[in-house]
Amino acid sequence: MAVIYIDEEKGIDAPDTQGSETAPFKSLAQAYLLHGADNEYKVKKKDDEEFKPAAKAAMKKAVAYSEQQRKKKEAAAKRADKEAAEQAALEATLEAAKNIKISEDPALPKAVKINIQETDPKVIGQLRKSKDEPAEGVIRVCVQGRVQRVAKQGGLVFVVLRRGLHYMQCLLSGELTKTYDVLTLARETAMEITGELWEVPAGLRAPLNRELHADYFRIVAKAPGGDDAFTNRVPEDGDPAHSSMLDLRHLTLRHEKPATVMFVRDVLEGAFNKAYRELDITKVSPPALVQTQVEGGSTLFSFDYYGEASYLTQSSQLYLETCLPSLGDVYCIEKSFRAEKSLTRRHLSEYTHIEAELDFINFDDLLSHLEHIICRVIDLVLENPTAAAAIEKYHPEFKKPQRPFMRMRYSDAIDWLREKGIKNTEGTDHVFGDDIAEAAERKMTDEIGRPILLTHFPVEIKAFYMQKEEADPRVTESVDVLMPGVGEVVGGSMRIWDLEELMAAYKREGIDPAAYFWYVDQRKYGSTPHGGYGLGTERLLAWLLKLWTVREACLYPRFMGRCTP
Repeated sequence: MAVIYIDEEKGIDAPDTQGSETAPFKSLAQAYLLHGADNEYKVKKKDDEEFKPAAKAAMKKAVAYSEQQRKKKEAAAKRADKEAAEQAALEATLEAAKNIKISEDPALPKAVKINIQETDPKVIGQLRKSKDEPAEGVIRVCVQGRVQRVAKQGGLVFVVLRRGLHYMQCLLSGELTKTYDVLTLARETAMEITGELWEVPAGLRAPLNRELHADYFRIVAKAPGGDDAFTNRVPEDGDPAHSSMLDLRHLTLRHEKPATVMFVRDVLEGAFNKAYRELDITKVSPPALVQTQVEGGSTLFSFDYYGEASYLTQSSQLYLETCLPSLGDVYCIEKSFRAEKSLTRRHLSEYTHIEAELDFINFDDLLSHLEHIICRVIDLVLENPTAAAAIEKYHPEFKKPQRPFMRMRYSDAIDWLREKGIKNTEGTDHVFGDDIAEAAERKMTDEIGRPILLTHFPVEIKAFYMQKEEADPRVTESVDVLMPGVGEVVGGSMRIWDLEELMAAYKREGIDPAAYFWYVDQRKYGSTPHGGYGLGTERLLAWLLKLWTVREACLYPRFMGRCTP
């Protein structure tokens, strides 16, 4: 019988610990686990000067621990044996499945290729209800798509195919389920399935309440499984704004929510196009490569243009103004670029700018137009059943904005913030002249809980081209449209239309007017009172679908530090 030593202060629990007086274990449990019952155990506790025989209670615990670990080890060995047997059986099944070949029965009627979402009985035929039902009106159809889900149940395999935002449930049975391709079928595999459309049994659900009972399938392109499987790389519940998910944005777009957001975005842009056409406003396409600034030089992306200093446009506004004399009211849906070193959830370096300029208007006309265009666009979006269902799903508490919007002057907003104790970025009370920061603006908008037309900002914090209010020259005839949950979605103003006033604005801002000769000419040749605005598509979409960040509202978002993929 050997003596095993345990020093609870200086010992080491390791597989190669000798348990000698000079190389003791740290715990009695580990020592007993490795050396068993046929030994004597001596323990030195903290503050003890010598080793003493282990107490009976401590030995009892060590024995129990050892028995517990033995059982765990045996259970693990059994699991490993079972898994090995199952893996061997699976490999044998897969190997045998490679020999199973399927072919389309030439005796069956030729299949009609249909879209997954097709519902016209003239195209898809009648839905079969049972095997005993006469086949009159039932036709073979063929659908193509990518695998969204695979489920196996009682010898049957259910495959949900996806094409765009549309889905079809397909049922595979018999020899089809034993093939190697079906046994290894993974999400995102592109395939073609042929068969008859059946009604879904009562009490069960499937897209459009039907399923395709397959008699043949063909793999178009196989997707990987295992560690490289689609859902391992981009989990369904992954944060779409996380850097790892943005690195794989080309894959995350295949998930339901990102795809739906992009669909609603298309509906939203289409609604703007329709709403503007209803108002006889003409669409134009201004340049993205420019040599003038609109919103201040600090946010310009500069580049060399054949040896000349040039920029990516911050806004198409100035070019839209030049179209008023020739085309009347105009708008555009184009990209704008801002080199703001900001990583807030509502900022982007590249965004889609919906901008419009309106001729022969006053400030009240501009505000009324903004109310109309926003409300009309929302109505048009909600007329699309897919978009309406998406808003209901992702923003169930959404309510259409009601006219008139709340109108609040900038000076009143400053008073409101002071009364509520909401501080500026320096941590002090807001004063007239402050540029209201995003956080304060959001708190105000969310607490008020309705769209706000925030108007009459000080001259010093607004762009050079904005018209001063005649009654109070300290402020401009300017407006930000604020939405709960997002903040500013629109910025607009009346434009300076007097030549001398415009030249004074250039001088005040230290801008050389030479490069703006084409803009200055608008004030020489029949200048008129006019105004316009720019709307951030991503911000409006974020408000509609209650997205945490505008990055989710972009196909491939661009912001500080990200320009890939």
